[in-house]
Amino acid sequence: MRMRDLAGKEIVNILNGAKLGIVGDSDMTIDVESGEILSIILPQKNNFINLWMDRHQLVIPWEAVKKIGAEVIIVELDQTSPYYRRCLM
Repeated sequence: MRMRDLAGKEIVNILNGAKLGIVGDSDMTIDVESGEILSIILPQKNNFINLWMDRHQLVIPWEAVKKIGAEVIIVELDQTSPYYRRCLM
């Protein structure tokens, strides 16, 4: 899988149907030795209130990716899962 194959695809959580973001707006954590993708890091969506608050990121571990389609990446991301993580920018 190459970055260009993922660029522009929307990430959707299969558990609640939430649109989490687009891969083109995100960062990735990659294992330098193997070249494998470890996680996708999505910035929090902007809105008026977030302008004055700390910005968070949503870290989606690669293990949560269930299916990569032509236009969408389906992830299974439960907030109670130890893989679910929000980090301060």
